[in-house]
Amino acid sequence: MTTLLKRRWSRWLVKRIPAAASVQLNQRRIFILPSRVGLAFFVALLVMLLAAINYQSSLAYGLTFLLGSVFVITILHTYRNLAGLVLHAGGAGAVFAGEQARLRVRLESRGRGHEAVALGWPPADTLQQDVPEGGAVECELNVPTERRGWLQPGRMRVESRFPLGLLVAWSLVDLDQAVLVYPRPLEGELPLAAGGNDDDEEQGHLSHGQGSDDFQGLRTYQPGDSRKRLHWKAYSRGQGLLVKDFAAQSGRDLLLDFEVLSGDVESRLSLLCHWVLVLSERQQPFALHLPGSVFSVDTGERHRQQCLRALALHGAGV
Repeated sequence: MTTLLKRRWSRWLVKRIPAAASVQLNQRRIFILPSRVGLAFFVALLVMLLAAINYQSSLAYGLTFLLGSVFVITILHTYRNLAGLVLHAGGAGAVFAGEQARLRVRLESRGRGHEAVALGWPPADTLQQDVPEGGAVECELNVPTERRGWLQPGRMRVESRFPLGLLVAWSLVDLDQAVLVYPRPLEGELPLAAGGNDDDEEQGHLSHGQGSDDFQGLRTYQPGDSRKRLHWKAYSRGQGLLVKDFAAQSGRDLLLDFEVLSGDVESRLSLLCHWVLVLSERQQPFALHLPGSVFSVDTGERHRQQCLRALALHGAGV
């Protein structure tokens, strides 16, 4: 029964508030209910009314009706604080699985200001923001990621309890946003056969670069780098996270091949992701072979992004 009700509620929301990159809140898209404080306030009014009836006290009647009128007026002001607010979907950069995705949302006022507007994706904490009259603000919302591929956070909750907190006006808005999530980098060694032909094995072309005689310098830490190579002295001096970089022993281009790796699909993709990051940081040309996708030898940021995207969407049919 609960599942059936949720499905009907979802279908009704799709018709009532369809997904769009820009949504303006109006009477059809705003719902309003008493908050916990409002329910307690309403119960207190009932008790006061019963006491006034019992003791026939004009003063008690007057106070009860005064507070009751405040409750009714608050309904209008709470609704008006959200009405007319426009939400625009912003961009979102790709992240690695396990990191927090950051989605940008722009709030715009086309008339009066909007106070203490809270927004976010349940059950995560909401972000509270004020929107000035006739102005706009941009905010970043965090969404946890668990697996690679396209992350669609779904409907975002927008609410306001302004001005007294007795009622909550809210809406569930789908800004049709999506974030690309790369595989979680997994540190490890690639088999030498992944470097190309049998000559690579004899010459050690696919060295993992941790020798003691080929130290090259320090570079900025990248996701997937070995923590054993962190330069803690530089970190203690406030220079940020740096890692010791070692020159590759290979004098030729490398091939990252999914088929020659062992383990399940996700672990192989995570290992390839690690090596894409490492080789890109070293500016060392490499090729990537995935079932159904082949990327020839290249280097640079564009090649890095293409490979990471292919790893993220492998098997997704995209």
